[in-house]
Amino acid sequence: MAKSTTSRTTTTSRSAPKTSSAATSSKTTKEEAAKSAVTSQPKPVVVTDSTRVVSDPALKKKELIDAVVERSGIKKKDAKPVIEAMLAILGQTLADGRELNLQPLGKVKINRAKDVQGGKVLVTKIRQSNRVPSPSQEAAE
Repeated sequence: MAKSTTSRTTTTSRSAPKTSSAATSSKTTKEEAAKSAVTSQPKPVVVTDSTRVVSDPALKKKELIDAVVERSGIKKKDAKPVIEAMLAILGQTLADGRELNLQPLGKVKINRAKDVQGGKVLVTKIRQSNRVPSPSQEAAE
């Protein structure tokens, strides 16, 4: 049995002994393949995005009010009654079975409605356009 030693590992071969030049070329080919495999892998990307981390997927009224205050620059005491009145109107409109067409939110269409204990279940479809304006685009308009 012939043993060839390298700086990394010791291998044992049961086949015919290799010549030193063949072992060296095999060794360099394996090392080159290992190096190319390491370099061909994409480097990890570190994301340093300053977007908010949302702990709950549902948007609550308080969070909506805070976002409107932040985006518009008006005082919270001025924004809160307006937002609450708007939500009441939207809720009543849906309860009446009417569709909403409020861009960039989209077109809200009621597919099914079912009266249940303590309220109503509305199954809706919301269709948004492909182009939803960013906050900077809305400010320019």
